[in-house]
Amino acid sequence: MGIYLNPNNTEFYNAVNHSKIYVDKTELIAYANSVLYGEQRNICVSRPRRFGKSMAANMLVAYYSRGCDSRELFKDLKIAQHPSFEKHLNKYNVIHVNMLDELTESESVNKMIATLKKKILWELEEEFGEIRCYDWNDLVMVMKTIHSKTGRQFVIIIDEWDCLFRKYVNDTAAQKAYLDFLCLWMKGKSYIALAYMTGILPIKKYGEHSALNMFDEYSMTNAEPIEEFTGFTEDEVRELCQTYDMDFDETKKWYDGYVLNGQSIYNPKSVVEAMTRKKFDNYWTKTETYESIKTYIVMNYDGLRDTIAQMIAGERKKIDTTTFTNDMVTFQIQDDVLTLLIHLGYLAYDFDTKEIFIPNYEIREQFISTVRVLGWDDVIKSIQLSDKLLDATLNGDAEKVAEIVEQVHDENTSILQYNNENSLSCILSLAYYSAKKSYVMYRELAGGKGFADLVFIPRKECRTPAFIVELKWNKSAEAAIDQIRQKKYTESLKDYSGEILLVGINYDKDAEKKHTCVIERAIK
Repeated sequence: MGIYLNPNNTEFYNAVNHSKIYVDKTELIAYANSVLYGEQRNICVSRPRRFGKSMAANMLVAYYSRGCDSRELFKDLKIAQHPSFEKHLNKYNVIHVNMLDELTESESVNKMIATLKKKILWELEEEFGEIRCYDWNDLVMVMKTIHSKTGRQFVIIIDEWDCLFRKYVNDTAAQKAYLDFLCLWMKGKSYIALAYMTGILPIKKYGEHSALNMFDEYSMTNAEPIEEFTGFTEDEVRELCQTYDMDFDETKKWYDGYVLNGQSIYNPKSVVEAMTRKKFDNYWTKTETYESIKTYIVMNYDGLRDTIAQMIAGERKKIDTTTFTNDMVTFQIQDDVLTLLIHLGYLAYDFDTKEIFIPNYEIREQFISTVRVLGWDDVIKSIQLSDKLLDATLNGDAEKVAEIVEQVHDENTSILQYNNENSLSCILSLAYYSAKKSYVMYRELAGGKGFADLVFIPRKECRTPAFIVELKWNKSAEAAIDQIRQKKYTESLKDYSGEILLVGINYDKDAEKKHTCVIERAIK
């Protein structure tokens, strides 16, 4: 049992037995077992900070390492019921490295690589010193020899593998030296049964230095088939809400929104904090300053500022993630910056539609804080007006609603150019920003004989009426109200009963270039 070679199971034991909340993700081991020895045995998992990367790495160490007996630790966990459990339990020579620790202790990348080799070689010689080896200073030769003589393969687990790319963002020589080291150590080596790396960024692309192309990557853009291990699933969160007597719908509003291959994923850090503290708040975003997204937003590639404003309003944007070079400095187009924000956890990505969006209320609040500091007065004024707009809507003050919508439009013409009802809908989404605190908002919600433009359904704790907003372009607000009634859009509120406000808004572009509004009340 060593620090790097065949460590014990203490870290995972503490996580299971001493954490306030432990969610069983041990079925990831079953997947790892299924790819041992084969072409898919090299796994690189990238996900945002505080999404359980180290927990998973420690779990694999506890399961595979010959330096401990973990049968008792795993016996009540899900993996214990899997057919492969006994076959691989504590059967491998495991090398576990936390690259962040190594980098912190070294003054340079080359020094880090040299020192890390010495540390691992020292422990290998302590354990296998009786084996004759041609050169005990050659890490690859030593591991080849040990495998040849013992018949036992290695499992290599590297946590925070990409920390170097986040610290030395512009030092391409250091980055290439590091990639070359990892390539020489792991690529095509028969002594490896499994290589598992965790990080925030996918593997850096360097032309011929895309040397780690033997790794299958599982990231925030495509994690299939292990997406359920990226964060907490909806079933897991629902169970936690029952256990801790917390409102599931409110939890969903705050921390859901990451979509991975159709699986709804919640932010684990924030869910745990909310459950244990009995309060919904911005927990994950408080672990890092707003600078982390400010740095990229201010670049304003291809009108990035406008895109962010639209997503704050609830819009989605189709992007191409393939141009991203997997570092934090090489940006050619807006999509590169947006793809980085996906990997950092500030945006969600729908693989099927290729669209990005702000995942939840917690992250949206972080964006609001950031743009406020950046001085985006037009967006901030619109958000500040949203409280007044909601009050005017609930009070049936149609004239005031039209006035505020027009003001929001005028202040955001640089961001959202009117050309159709969809543009008007985006302005309305921004104008009704504060309504999202107490309402669930739907765009194009199916109901009756068509799709209602905007539907606001009050959350459980909210005692205000629901309302439907229908938008018209160069027609009339009355025509919008007629459409709500004729197409029976109130039927979209399937589980709601009570008062409903019917809100018709029209923008007359050709004549007066004015917004008009009509509000009527109905009962369902």
